[in-house]
Amino acid sequence: MTGEIWAPVLSLAGVLLGGGLTAFAQRATQRSAERTERHRQVTAVAESRRAEQLAVLKEFVARAQQAEQVAYRRPDPWGDDENGWMTGAGPVMTALWTASGNVMLMCDQRLHEPVRAYGHALNQAVWREIGDIEVNDHLETHKAAFMAAAHSSLASG
Repeated sequence: MTGEIWAPVLSLAGVLLGGGLTAFAQRATQRSAERTERHRQVTAVAESRRAEQLAVLKEFVARAQQAEQVAYRRPDPWGDDENGWMTGAGPVMTALWTASGNVMLMCDQRLHEPVRAYGHALNQAVWREIGDIEVNDHLETHKAAFMAAAHSSLASG
């Protein structure tokens, strides 16, 4: 009679053990899938954020280039709105300041000072607050500092 009791008990224990192991394996698989999904979402958000940052940096560089071109085309001596230069310079500088604000908003804080300094140097060059210094000589250090900071920010992001 003891044999008759042990067989069902062992069978039941086997079923319970098998069921427990199956439940444990399913839970582990579910947790792994959840971790993978969270990691995928974090990666997607980071990639999207980096793309947005890259876009505002490209916009700032494009606007800075336009401002630099305006600085080189500035009439000398400067008087009234000679050949529409001043009429064209105003919107270019407004676009530069808007683009710099977007960089400040979207990008790492390490970029704030280089963007501000480069924008200020461009403003000085456009409105000829640089004396006898060549435009390129005046902008070179600020431009290089901005580009290095932008590169570092994108590489570490």
